[in-house]
Amino acid sequence: MVSIPSWVGRWSRELLPERGSLKSDLVAGIPGAISSVPDGMAAGVLAGVNPVHGLYASFAGPVFGGLQTSTKLMVITTTSAAALAAGSVLAEVPEPDRAGAVMLLTLVAGAVMVAAALLRLGRYTRFVSHSVMTGFLTGVAVNIVLGQIGDLAGVSATGSVAIAKALDVLTHPSAVDLASLLTGLLALLLLVVLSRTRLALFSALIALVVPCLVVIVLGLDSVARVADVGAIPTGIPLPQLPDFGLLSPSLVGGGFAVAAIVLVQGVGVAEASPNRDGSRSRPNRDFSAQGVGNIASGLFGGMPVGGSVGQTALNDSAGAKSRWGAIFSGLWMLVILVAFSGLVGKVPMPTLAAVLVFAAVGSIRPAQILSILRSGPSSILALVITFMATLILPVTAAVGIGVVLSILLQLNQEAVDLRVVRLVPQPDGTLVEHVAPNTLKDREVVVLDVYGSLFYAGARTLQVRLPDPANAESPEVVLRLRGRTTLGATFFKVVADYAARLDGLGGRLYLSGLTPEALEQWNPGRLATQGVVLETFAATSTLGESTLDAVEAAERRLVRAVRAEYTV
Repeated sequence: MVSIPSWVGRWSRELLPERGSLKSDLVAGIPGAISSVPDGMAAGVLAGVNPVHGLYASFAGPVFGGLQTSTKLMVITTTSAAALAAGSVLAEVPEPDRAGAVMLLTLVAGAVMVAAALLRLGRYTRFVSHSVMTGFLTGVAVNIVLGQIGDLAGVSATGSVAIAKALDVLTHPSAVDLASLLTGLLALLLLVVLSRTRLALFSALIALVVPCLVVIVLGLDSVARVADVGAIPTGIPLPQLPDFGLLSPSLVGGGFAVAAIVLVQGVGVAEASPNRDGSRSRPNRDFSAQGVGNIASGLFGGMPVGGSVGQTALNDSAGAKSRWGAIFSGLWMLVILVAFSGLVGKVPMPTLAAVLVFAAVGSIRPAQILSILRSGPSSILALVITFMATLILPVTAAVGIGVVLSILLQLNQEAVDLRVVRLVPQPDGTLVEHVAPNTLKDREVVVLDVYGSLFYAGARTLQVRLPDPANAESPEVVLRLRGRTTLGATFFKVVADYAARLDGLGGRLYLSGLTPEALEQWNPGRLATQGVVLETFAATSTLGESTLDAVEAAERRLVRAVRAEYTV
C-alpha cells in the first residue's frame, strides 16, 4: 500500500473549501468578477494589446494563483503597474506579433517568480525602499493618466513616453473628436458620482454600459470601439503555447522587471490584508502563487498578473472568508467570458480610458508622499528620482534605477547609522557606556562597542570612527562584537589594518563576544596566513563576560610590558 506524504494531506485540507464559508465565498466572487471586466479590459489597453488578454488574465490569475496563496484573501489578477511595465516592453514589438509576445512575457515573468520562490528570495523584498516604491507607483499613476488622454479625446497621439503623448494631444486641440471626449467624460462622471453611493462596487461596470448604450443609440460612429483594436474570440479560452521564436533579450529582461514589480506589490497586499485566523503570510509561497498565476495566464492567452490591492480589498469587503473568494471570482469571470464575449467588442475605448484615469488618480497616496517629504533629504531624493525616472524612461529602466537606488540608500543608511561607543568596566563587573575617544593614550585599555551594520559601507565607516592610535605607546583596544554572526572581507581588512597599527606601537587588538561562526572565520590559521596579530574571545551566555576576560588579558599584557622595561 502506497503511503501519502503528510504535507499532501495538509495541503489538500487547506485547499478544499470549508462548508461554513462556501456560500460566502461563492457570493463574494460575483462583484470581483464583475469589476474585473472593466479592469481587465483597461489593463489590456494599457499594455497596448487586445483587451481580451486582460479578460483572460482576470480568469486564469485568480483561479490558478488563488490555489496556492498564503495570504488567503489575495486576488491575483491584472494590475496597472504590471500592465504599464508590459506595455513598455511590448512597445517595440510589431503589432501583429504582440499577442504572442505578451503571452511569452507573462510566461517569463511567471518563471522568474517561481524561481524566486524556490530560491527563497522573499526576505529581500524588505530592502526595497518605501520612498522608492512610492515614487515608482506615483509615477506609474501619473503615466497612466497622461497616457490615456489620447484615447479619452479620440486622438491617436504620438510620442515615446506618456508625457509626450499628452503634450501632443494638448497642442493639437483641433484633432480632438468631440463625441469621443464626451463619451469618456460621461464615463468619468459616472465613476466619480457612483463611487460615493451604494453602487460603488458596480460603478466601473455601469460606467462601461451606459456610455456604450449612448454611443449605440445615437450612432456615434466616430467613437472607437474595443473591436477596432482586434477580434474578440468567443467561447471558453483554451491553453496554448505561444510562438517561442518571438523570444528576445528585451522580452526576457522585461519579464524580470515585471516580476520585480509584481513581487514587491504582492508583499504590500499581504501587509494590507492579513489573514483573519492570525496565521502569518509567507512571502515565498505568495511568490510561487503569483508565478503559477502568471504561467497559467500566459498559457490561456492572458497578460501579466499579480496581487491586486484593489481587488483584494473588494474581495474582503464583499465577505470572502477564504482563498475560494478569489477562486470563485475567476470562475465567475469565465462564465462572463462565455456568456457575454460578443458584447465586449462594442465597448467604447474612451470609457476604458476613463476607468484607467479614475483608478490611477485613486491610487495616488498624498498622505504617504507628504510623510516621505518630511522624512529627510535622502527619502525626498529617492522619491523624486524614482518618480522622474518613471515619467521619462521606460518602466523597465525605472525599475532598475529603483532597485539600484534602494541598495545605495541601504548602504548609505548603514554607514550613517553606525556609532562607536566606549564601555568602561565598573568594580561590580558591569560595563558603562561613554563617548568613544578620538585618539588613544599610552598604556591604556579601551573597550569599544559598535552600533549598526558592519557590512561593507558600515565597515568602511568603522575604519574612520575607530580611535586613532597616533603615536601612543602600547595601546590596548578591545572591540566587542557580540551577536555578529558573519563578518565580511571588508571588515576583516579594516580590522587587520587597525591591528597592524596597534602592533606597530607595541599594543594589541582583542575581539570579544565572538559567535562560533565568527570564530571559525577568525581562526588562527587565517590570521597567521594574513599576518594579523590579535586575540579572540568567544561569547558566553553571560553578557559582558568575554569582554571582561579580554580586558584582563590586556591588563596582564601591560603589566608584563612594564616589568620588562624595569628589568631592562
